[in-house]
Amino acid sequence: MAQFSWTTWHWHPDIITALFLVGGLYLIGVGPLRKKYRWAIRVPKYKLVLFFSGLAFLYIALNSPLHELSDNFLFSAHMVQHIILMILVPPLLILGIPTWLFQPILRPVFFTKIAKFILSPVVAFLLFSSVFSVWHFPPFYDATLRYHYLHVLEHLLFISAATVMWWPILVDLPEIPRPSYPVQMGYLFFLSLPPGFIGAAITFSKEVKYTWYEEMPRIWGISPLLDQQIGGLIMKLFGAASFLIVLGVVFFIWYKREYPAVFSDKEDFTA
Repeated sequence: MAQFSWTTWHWHPDIITALFLVGGLYLIGVGPLRKKYRWAIRVPKYKLVLFFSGLAFLYIALNSPLHELSDNFLFSAHMVQHIILMILVPPLLILGIPTWLFQPILRPVFFTKIAKFILSPVVAFLLFSSVFSVWHFPPFYDATLRYHYLHVLEHLLFISAATVMWWPILVDLPEIPRPSYPVQMGYLFFLSLPPGFIGAAITFSKEVKYTWYEEMPRIWGISPLLDQQIGGLIMKLFGAASFLIVLGVVFFIWYKREYPAVFSDKEDFTA
């Protein structure tokens, strides 16, 4: 009989070590290095909250009972984990890092040229979409669950590709200017297509595509096919829809800047 508990946490020393290392480097950057090189007078508290919230969600995704549920019981739980790793964690980490902390890295012209190329909307879209699509191809997906090192690689690529993907929307630097609002909206629309199409294909499949979950113990009376359909819906609704929601936010910001009078509290009665 399947045994699962929401109160049983699995401690992975490699993940905990990596989180402490990343958090420590961040604190050194916004603390001693900031003061030494006078990069900024202070760091807004909300930046710290955002960054460490990102690390907290990363810990939850990889170390909580959700990880056990996604690896050994439910495909749908695995989709929730992937949503956290790609849609939630990277934006929190990016928004939590002050822009002046990126600039020392970009001072060498060589690094700036590479960053401009990788972080351009077209390349970022192709990189993220390729990583996302390839790892959800059934043979590769099942392989990650059978071989631990492939699973680690998959998660690292998800987080890295998603960080690159979110950059053109969230970061504006003199060295790498943010694209115009129309370009951002087009970029977000196209980003919604891969999870939308793949999620639909998974949801409406008449057969179980991910055989690993057919071999796993069943839990809560959910059949492998129903589990797969729920996972496809999660990918489609939370994956694809998140990009469209951000698209709406970008449109609102653009419209507000183009037509500030529409949002003014004061009416102009002059003839």
